[in-house]
Amino acid sequence: MNKHYISMILLTLFASCTDKETNKQAYSWPNVTAPIAEKTPFKRITHGDTVVDNYFWMIDYFKKGPDSNKVVDYLKAENAYLDTMMAGTKAFQESLFKELKARIKEKDESVPYLKNGYYYYTRTEEGKQYYKYCRKKGSLEAPEEILLDVDEMAEGHAYYSATGFSISPNNKLMAYGVDTVSRREYVIYIKNLMTGELYKEVIKGTTGSVAWANDNTTFFYTAKNPVTLLTEKIMKHRLGGDVVKDQIVYEEKDNSNYIGVGRAKSGKFIYIYSGATTSSDTRFISADEPDASFKIFQPRIKDVLYDVTALEDKFLIVTNKDALNFKLMECPLDKTGIENWKEVIPHRKEVLLEGVDEFKDFLVVSERKNGLTQLSIRNLETGDAHYLDFGEAAYTAYTTANMEYNSAVLRYSYTSLATPSSTYDYQMADRKKNLLKQQEVLGGYNVEDYKTERLYAKAEDGTEVPISLVYKKGIKRDGSTPLLLYGYGSYGASMDPTFSSTRLSLLDRGFVYAIAHIRGGQELGRQWYEDGKMMKKINTFTDFIDCGKYLIDQKFTSKGHLYAQGGSAGGLLMGAVMNMAPELWNGIIAQVPFVDVVNTMLDETIPLTTNEFDEWGNPKNKVAYDYMKSYSPYENIEAKAYPNLLVTTGLHDSQVQYFEPAKWVAKLRATKTDKKVLLLKTDMEVGHGGASGRFDYLKDIALNYAFLFALEGIVE
Repeated sequence: MNKHYISMILLTLFASCTDKETNKQAYSWPNVTAPIAEKTPFKRITHGDTVVDNYFWMIDYFKKGPDSNKVVDYLKAENAYLDTMMAGTKAFQESLFKELKARIKEKDESVPYLKNGYYYYTRTEEGKQYYKYCRKKGSLEAPEEILLDVDEMAEGHAYYSATGFSISPNNKLMAYGVDTVSRREYVIYIKNLMTGELYKEVIKGTTGSVAWANDNTTFFYTAKNPVTLLTEKIMKHRLGGDVVKDQIVYEEKDNSNYIGVGRAKSGKFIYIYSGATTSSDTRFISADEPDASFKIFQPRIKDVLYDVTALEDKFLIVTNKDALNFKLMECPLDKTGIENWKEVIPHRKEVLLEGVDEFKDFLVVSERKNGLTQLSIRNLETGDAHYLDFGEAAYTAYTTANMEYNSAVLRYSYTSLATPSSTYDYQMADRKKNLLKQQEVLGGYNVEDYKTERLYAKAEDGTEVPISLVYKKGIKRDGSTPLLLYGYGSYGASMDPTFSSTRLSLLDRGFVYAIAHIRGGQELGRQWYEDGKMMKKINTFTDFIDCGKYLIDQKFTSKGHLYAQGGSAGGLLMGAVMNMAPELWNGIIAQVPFVDVVNTMLDETIPLTTNEFDEWGNPKNKVAYDYMKSYSPYENIEAKAYPNLLVTTGLHDSQVQYFEPAKWVAKLRATKTDKKVLLLKTDMEVGHGGASGRFDYLKDIALNYAFLFALEGIVE
């Protein structure tokens, strides 16, 4: 889990107070009364610690469904309040939306990829929100087959997501998943590509993807628990059979693990993967024998992760066994236990081994060094290895649609904060690359107008934290420039520098945009992640604060012009830094924020809670409870001044339930001492990922930007 740009009108909607130096006009926030949420004391007693939660009742819609109207009425009241407070920016928001949309090439086509004799691609049409999933047989000059017209399928739905497209080995059948609620709970359909007809089987409550066996009749899929949404079972279905009689081939008993099923690129194996944050295991069968029992590759070992890739004559294993930053091992196809693993690429202290892409004659190793991605190409016959040269100091490169095992061509993508997303084919034997497509930015874009930098802020414990930033050339370095600092810092997810055409609307109005590569991510290796999770989580927050202070010290901005943004676990970051250093930020945008950490982690009926114990800790343990409570944003709201704040959520969010941000906002309203703006926007139709169409999400970006611009007095 971006696009584009134009101009503005109606200065009369803004106050006449003008900054003579910058010719900016301060936005006049309407003087209206904010919604006041009802207080219904609920007592939580844990480890002898008593906490009164006045807004616990907001969980009602989640627990009781549509019959619980009180919380829905409150969310609607907050939406109405936001609309009133932002009414003076309505024309600006509409203008921004058009501006963002105007940079999108509406009629477009993805770069086709070859798989099993067909070229697959998606294409979009003028004015359409979705896309068409297509293929051509044998040649790009062949007639087009439209496999799915998602524009047509999505008609009448406020939200529509189609995913998991999986073609049978004989190219005649396609499985795909559909979610119309935005809970990431997909219904699987099977389509006969020869006749265009759908099979009668409709499989509900899944992740949306399948793994086909080589008989073109049997497939495996992952079933979810309907309450917790945990992936609990791997099921086997045979076409024509009754779905209710599908066989369970694997059931995960550890509710802290995610599970999934997939097919090897070579087509020889079906894998079942089960993994938590710190340990994992794999099971497999021959794709030619779908009725065989799955065999364990290597039984689960505490604190050991491993991932399996099949070559012609052996398995490769990426593992952290005695290797913090992971190493590459190999073993025979018929002897897969750890005692048979032999080292191929040793552990390296300064290099994180992230994964491999297998080909018949080559191996592509994805690595990370000094916070940057790199791709190593290895010739399996000669053993020779070389790295791709990208030529920029800060960038992101990653492998993409490499579906053909017998190919000698690597498909990869490249981007930076200033370079639009670019797709390349690389001839691994000849070492020649070919640019296939670069994201087109309509309306004109000159990379030379912008500057990117890589800086390092010193954290309070002496650690150097990387910052990537981009701005339009000519900004002032006198503290008067507005700066938006983005952060995430959880799950080992690396926030790499990538291009965004929507961001141009910020940069062209004088904003600096920066990414803080804080601990809890994995930019600087596995230890970077380990130092920002569990009982070291506080490092994530102090790193971000120190990055903000460094950017002020370097005169990129000042406290009156510094803004922060983060979503989901990055929303937890926003809530924490707002409690810890409220004076540092003029405004904060918290998107689908995970802010009620203790209450959520205590409730195992809430989706994904048990999967998160290895990330945050289990509050049933007193030490974990006390530490979690020390930083949880909801628990630590105090009677003091806070920054201006815009909070967004979705009623159907499956990752961070709507009631977390709703409770947070209600408690802030009742507790904070300042008169600054506090806004909550709940999308009543969507979930964690926001709107599903190509253009609708731009309205959310326009709202975010209008909020920032109002605080800065930018009116056009």
